[in-house]
Amino acid sequence: TVVGFAISLLFHMTRTEVCPPSCSCKSLGEMKGLHVDCSSRKLMEVPALPVTTKRLYLQNNSLTSVPPGALDSLHSLEEVKIFDNPWNCDCHILYLKLWLEDVSASSLENIRCATPAAVRMKPLRQLTGNELGICKRLLPIKCLEFFWRDLILIVGVIITLLLVAWALKFSKKLVCQISLSQYDPRGCLLGRH
Repeated sequence: TVVGFAISLLFHMTRTEVCPPSCSCKSLGEMKGLHVDCSSRKLMEVPALPVTTKRLYLQNNSLTSVPPGALDSLHSLEEVKIFDNPWNCDCHILYLKLWLEDVSASSLENIRCATPAAVRMKPLRQLTGNELGICKRLLPIKCLEFFWRDLILIVGVIITLLLVAWALKFSKKLVCQISLSQYDPRGCLLGRH
């Protein structure tokens, strides 16, 4: 089992540290990470990147979107250049926008949309959810289930509160009517003020 673990660890390290064939990689020194330059390579998709990437250059390619999760393993990233690509600014660009807002807001400044026509040449950072199109189909089904469950719970609480308020009001009238039959009617009327 130790040998198997060592082999899998070695495989994992080599798999995640291999420079993509379409890019050039330079070491930034021992334990400092990699400079990965994939710029001006006519790339149509983001290649599998080493997890130790510190500097990533993807500018001047043919990238239109980035698949959700494609950049999540780059925890030591410090610099990203991803401008000058024909970005398709629909729902599929939402992952890249949110990722850049978290990781490198300055990189987001230089990204402009190529399509659709309504947002052509508009900076990605300025786009709102309305401009990105209907993103409902990209939400996980579980999120929609939680939404409906929460909505039903809220409506149930509101109905329960209304019923309790009505019951309290009715009980006051009932107490007042019982009091009227047993005691002075004016006491009940005066007690309500």
